[in-house]
Amino acid sequence: MSDARACWAPMPIRPLVSKALVREYTYVYGAVTPADGALEWMVAPTMNTIDMNAFAKHVSKRHPEEFIVMVVDGAPSHRSRQLDVPANMKLLRLPPYSPELNPAELLWDEMREKAFANRVFDSMGAVIEQALGELVRLENDPAFLRSLTGWSWILESS
Repeated sequence: MSDARACWAPMPIRPLVSKALVREYTYVYGAVTPADGALEWMVAPTMNTIDMNAFAKHVSKRHPEEFIVMVVDGAPSHRSRQLDVPANMKLLRLPPYSPELNPAELLWDEMREKAFANRVFDSMGAVIEQALGELVRLENDPAFLRSLTGWSWILESS
């Protein structure tokens, strides 16, 4: 998530920002409830059906009395025939190339901007530690998550 972005510097200083070429990957599964700002997340070494099943089960167990409509994109792990969707959950698949319809995409933008912009990390462990800290910060601020993801057309449709 090394993400070079514009930043302020006093004249005549021209800021220099390092950029890392990533060759290792770790994945964050995340789901946010726009109405109340609740955030569920899981960090995994892979993006596959097994981990997606684990995440769906995790969300389902954390909200056993609720019926969950989880918006997902067209990733292979979201449309696999081996996907085991819990009984209290329905997956709502978005049309291709439409991340603007998924409020969870704003979580990743927020993380890139606040926790990863203009930063280079020494190791994948440092990246994971930074991501965990940001996820905990977001999880502990439901009012902010409501303001970020609670679009009127989503809230009015429920």
